[in-house]
Order: sequence, then structure tokens, then C-alpha cells
Amino acid sequence: MKRSELNKFIANAISFMDQHSFKLPPFAFWSREEWESKGHEYDEIRDNMLGWDVTDFGSGDFVKIGLLLFTLRNGNQQMPKYTKPYAEKIMIVEEGQITPFHFHRLKMEDIINRGGGNLLVQLYNSDENEALADTPVSVFQDGRNYKAPAGTIIRLTPGESITLMPYVYHQFWGEENTGKVLLGEVSQVNDDRIDNRFLEQVGRFPTVEEDEPAQYLLVGEYPPAQSD
Repeated sequence: MKRSELNKFIANAISFMDQHSFKLPPFAFWSREEWESKGHEYDEIRDNMLGWDVTDFGSGDFVKIGLLLFTLRNGNQQMPKYTKPYAEKIMIVEEGQITPFHFHRLKMEDIINRGGGNLLVQLYNSDENEALADTPVSVFQDGRNYKAPAGTIIRLTPGESITLMPYVYHQFWGEENTGKVLLGEVSQVNDDRIDNRFLEQVGRFPTVEEDEPAQYLLVGEYPPAQSD
């Protein structure tokens, strides 16, 4: 992805969040120069991958297959010093923009439509070979627990949510003609490096073509803290 595209997508996301009165923490707006001045007291942001995350999943077409998110808080399964057992994200999902089928081996998560358009979520169980199963899926939706056929598509209107259990495949996208979606996630600790299983091989983090200066750094781009 080009840096100019990333800058534009993030700027548009900030504007959309502002429209819904969702405010981000100060580190969302730090430049590379500001980051270079930040010491070890900010290592929780670096170590736990808080901040901007924009991916096209290796598709080369972010508008069709992609996701923009900001991780607000998170623990760390690999670093016991971080004892926070939960995570929170805010995401932007465009109309028709797909986050492809995947499940999490460890993480249970609530996906919450915070505003805007409708979100469509398709569900399958995984089988013993981690393929799509044809068995009914247990659905946990705003206090209602029920069974649905494999491949069922759940519509989440603003204010509605769904709980996704480990090993349940899910893909989601914004419903056409309803507007982009402000999507929240509240979950157990998140680690995209080890806990995601995509049905088809994807590139989780983008390769960036530097065609202009970065206005916002992505997770993984933060300069290390200088020694005290």
C-alpha cells in the first residue's frame, strides 16, 4: 500500500470518528519526530501494538478486501508484566469491504456496531482440519443465544453486537447502501502475530511504498525508546 493512501484512509477515519463523537487518545496523532522523543514509559504502546493498523490482507485492493483499526488498549500474552486481560479496538468498515474468513484460537471477542451503516457477519464452525464445517453455529447476540445453520449471515444494525467464540470462522463487511460502519471490538488479549487462523493465506500487515511522509505511524513502525 502507498503511504499516501494510508495517510488518506486514516485522516478519513478520524473525521468519521469525530462525526460520531468518538475521540482517540493523544498517541493516535504523534508524528515520527514526536515518537522519537518518547522514552520507555511508553513501551506498553510499543510492546502491545496499540495504535493504527491498516491492512489490505495482501489483496492489493484495500477498498474491496481490507480493514482499518485502532487498538486502544491491550495486554500481552508473551510479556507477563502486562497483566491487562482484555483489549479494545475501534474499526472502520466500508460498504462491501470484506475482512476475510478467520478465527482466533484463544481470543473471545464482542463485535459491536457503534454507528453508521449495517454490518454483515457470516459464520461457520471450523472442523478438525480447520476447514469450514457444515454444523450449526452457536450464536450469542445481545443476550440472545441460539443455533443457526452453517454460513448464516447476521446483520448488526447500530447498537447491536455479537460474541465470537474461539475457532468460529467469521468474515464481515459493510452492507451496501447503508453507509460505512463504526465498529467496536471488546475482547480478551489480542495478538495478531500468533492467534489468527485465516481460511485462505493472507498478508496480515502491509508492505508500505513510501511515496510521501507518514502523517501517522502504524503499529510496528514506532522507533524504539532511547536508553535512559
